[in-house]
Amino acid sequence: MVEPADGPSTAGQRLGAPESFGVSSLEPGLRPPAQPPGRQVSIRVQMLDDTQEVFQISQRSPGKVLFDLVCAHLNLTEGDYFGLEYQDQRKMTVWLDLLKPTLKQIRRPKNTILRFVVKFFPPDHTQLMEELTRYLFALQIKRDLACGHLICNDTSAALMISHIVQSEIGDFDETQSWQHLLHNKYLPDQDAIRDKIIDCHRKHVGQTPAESDFQLLEIVRRLEMYGVRLHPAKDREGIKLSLAVAHTGVLVFQGYTKINTFNWSKIRKLSFKRKRFLIKLRADPTQNTHHDTLEFAMASRDCCKVFWKICVEYHAFFRLFEEPKPKPKPILFTRGSSFRFSGRTQKQIIDYVKDSELKKVPFERKHSKILSNSSMSPQSSSFRSQVPKESAMSVPLADQPDSARLGHQAASYSSDEPTAATASSNGFHDILTAPCSDPIQSRQNHCDAGLAPDQQLLNPESPDSGDSPPRSPHMVVNGNGLVNEQVKCSTGVLGQSPERQQLSPLTSPLLTEAGYIRNDDEEEARRKKFPTDKAYFIAKELLTTERTYLKDLQVITESFQGVVGKDEVFPDPVRNMISANYDPVYKFHQGFLKDVEQRLAQWEGRSNAHIKGDYQRIGDVLLKNTQGLRLLTIHLQKHSECLVELERACRSSRKVETLCREFEQQRVCYLPFNIFLLRPLHRLLHYKLILERFCKHYPPTHDDFRDCRAALADISEMVLQLQGVMMKMENFQKLLELKKDLTGIDSLTMPGREFIRLGCLSKLSGKGLQQRMFFLFSDSLVYTSRGMTPSNQFRVHGQLPLYGMTIRESEEEWGVPHSFTLFGQRQSVVVAASCASEMERWVEDIRMAIDLAEQSSSPTADLLPSSLSDSKLLEDGGAEQESEEELCGSRSSLERQGHRGNTIMHVCWHRNTSVSMVDFSIAVENQLSGNLLRKFKNSNGWQKLWVVFTNFSLFFYKSHQDDCPLASLPLLGYSVTVPSESENIHKDYVFKLHFKSHVYYFRSESEYTFERWMEVIRSATCSASHSLPSTRKDLY
Repeated sequence: MVEPADGPSTAGQRLGAPESFGVSSLEPGLRPPAQPPGRQVSIRVQMLDDTQEVFQISQRSPGKVLFDLVCAHLNLTEGDYFGLEYQDQRKMTVWLDLLKPTLKQIRRPKNTILRFVVKFFPPDHTQLMEELTRYLFALQIKRDLACGHLICNDTSAALMISHIVQSEIGDFDETQSWQHLLHNKYLPDQDAIRDKIIDCHRKHVGQTPAESDFQLLEIVRRLEMYGVRLHPAKDREGIKLSLAVAHTGVLVFQGYTKINTFNWSKIRKLSFKRKRFLIKLRADPTQNTHHDTLEFAMASRDCCKVFWKICVEYHAFFRLFEEPKPKPKPILFTRGSSFRFSGRTQKQIIDYVKDSELKKVPFERKHSKILSNSSMSPQSSSFRSQVPKESAMSVPLADQPDSARLGHQAASYSSDEPTAATASSNGFHDILTAPCSDPIQSRQNHCDAGLAPDQQLLNPESPDSGDSPPRSPHMVVNGNGLVNEQVKCSTGVLGQSPERQQLSPLTSPLLTEAGYIRNDDEEEARRKKFPTDKAYFIAKELLTTERTYLKDLQVITESFQGVVGKDEVFPDPVRNMISANYDPVYKFHQGFLKDVEQRLAQWEGRSNAHIKGDYQRIGDVLLKNTQGLRLLTIHLQKHSECLVELERACRSSRKVETLCREFEQQRVCYLPFNIFLLRPLHRLLHYKLILERFCKHYPPTHDDFRDCRAALADISEMVLQLQGVMMKMENFQKLLELKKDLTGIDSLTMPGREFIRLGCLSKLSGKGLQQRMFFLFSDSLVYTSRGMTPSNQFRVHGQLPLYGMTIRESEEEWGVPHSFTLFGQRQSVVVAASCASEMERWVEDIRMAIDLAEQSSSPTADLLPSSLSDSKLLEDGGAEQESEEELCGSRSSLERQGHRGNTIMHVCWHRNTSVSMVDFSIAVENQLSGNLLRKFKNSNGWQKLWVVFTNFSLFFYKSHQDDCPLASLPLLGYSVTVPSESENIHKDYVFKLHFKSHVYYFRSESEYTFERWMEVIRSATCSASHSLPSTRKDLY
């Protein structure tokens, strides 16, 4: 750590504290150690008050140096209760190891945000000697309540929130307290207990912020979930459980109920072997029993190791008198892990504070209006009270009021956009037998409530989501694979954009009828008759997505089987296998959809009005059908075999392959057919996410909570049971899809090969920079150029084995921005990305793939045919280039491209971007459908469309009953924002999609649906590696 400068330090300015002299978690009387020589690196750390600070450390500095810098910055004496957590390359949240070099743990320090949080929760808050420490603990409790980690009853929650409000705004004032609770969310379902919070707040008159912190900690320490971080596991019988660690020992939970505790005194040894976590207990002398070993299965070895490490640290911190000494290094062989706890134990902290008699350090409470004298306008006081004075705009969206969140999203794109949203009605509703809108809830990981805007389930390792603008939008009109903005056909122009006399890619004769424009007053009157409860919108999302899912199943059970049933070429065993395993699933979901439609109609009061009963619930319907779905597990397990056998049949017969490809050209098959085959497995994930939103929304006392929680347990067990098959089949399906678009490549789908990333890079050759399409696999990197075949396949130019490959940034060497060099065993290649963020994503994934290839003992298989000589591998200038404008010419574009022109690969080519397997996995979760109103930039009316979001694209239908989409809009490269004031969109819940000069407005029916559409569309327009923190695999 550098010496303090002569003037006021940043910490002093922020905390209002005297100059720091290095009092932190170091040994008594010591200053922070000098850092090793070397280049300085900037590390961003997010504090508990949601501000971010930047620290400079040496490249070789261990994690302890950074941690001590943070503690010194805060003037924090009892720093050992805290830790720094981050997400590693596996997208797992881990603790920074204080003994290892920081940069060996964090691969991308520029884009990684470490979070300073409480790591060890003491059983008694009176053991925390400093007021600053208790204040930081109170901030942690506030965050745990907001993100749903701290589960408790309504009475305890209301009492805790009342103490938080007392510390922030002072004594009770009815108007001020009500407005403060209205604009600040301390609990996911806060509105249900707002009156209780107000009643408790009345009783805290005269209580200081420090006393409020003390009372808050007094309440929370008695709760069962205090300081508990659940780690999913299963016992030997396969029952779903969760493990946690506390000061007492290892805890076992079933749901949120603690069912067992293994005290440290009873534990002889903790260990793990592969995915099994082992607890070895001491023999009980009173019962004359032998040593007992308990075994729990976790999702992966990495999950076991993460939990084992925190158990070791908890045991050392609370049970040992001093820091454990390092083990002597063995001379020949090592056995076991060398990991150990680093830092002072709790006893050492308490003794040090007592012996030192440190003076009380003044500090400023950034969330408290009592001590903050900064002037604020009345409109911004409730918003800025959540934010430190020096960093008001760094507040995360998850902690803002809804109006401020919308305003912040708008302000991040345009200074002219409003800072709040009004609450008038958006009017439209389907008049069919059941509602057809989009129930929305932002599926945000509230545990990451401290992330930057737009990153609630988004990667904290992303500085920005703005890539360089792609070349031109890629539209598909009428589902025929047309990449065109100015398309004409034999019948003339299909539609014209009001802005310029060009074709609108979302317009068709059906969409331009005069009677299709909606009257806002009529729609608003219709809308007011429907429920507005959040649970109702979640149930409507279940309904709308179930309708789309049933249509997708029809593609298999009716359309595909109707085609192959008429052709004798198709093998009967494969046809029978598909029919036997998909028809029962389709019939089951037909009944399920009818149940959901009937319940939603009753909920709205539109049918069976004479029946009296509580129909404003859905849990009983879900539980009944979830139990029925469990009986279909045997069919779901066979779906992977169907995919494999279909591919085997296509590989053995050219006629079968042609038959399947011709079916994919049909408009009803709007996605690659193999994706439809995996839909039933993906649908289980959607049920799981919807049920999680129900359980999060309902209080435990709600009538529907019990049924939803039971249904969630059943679905979660099915997902866990099928996750291995699902992950393998997703990779296999992606390799099959790539195989169709590549020519000049052999054995792409060999066992063990995993797809990692595809996208555009510019390759430096004798003719300069030339656009190439790169495909990164777990064992090799393949580069191609776009060919001139009728289906526009990509012709392979070369393959670089990853084993032995090295990578080096070479921007200065070649003078090409964002360039890097790949050194293979046979050749080296210089490539350049379109922007810095693209280069970082490629470099990170290539390095990860190199590590995987070096760890693998199997040799790399040659993807290229032997006839392709090395001279042709190096030849790179013969491929003809096509611009997107040339490809999108109106003359015979449909005939030239066919249906393969709308794949993700072609979109990446035209928009000069890339997509990873992580992005594809996230896209599987983020699927949505429902009614939206759509408007062009200069048009007057809004057109009602049934919109399906899947596979990074929006597909547009006239209604949910249509079999074929009218048009589609791939979203890669697009940006999603809210309209600015200058755009004169005087409607609520409107979001804007824009790419270059192409602008489309979409209007949802409620704030809930608006947030949900914004969330899923952002998942397609932002790459996972710089804005999405986790993959679906991390959910298990």
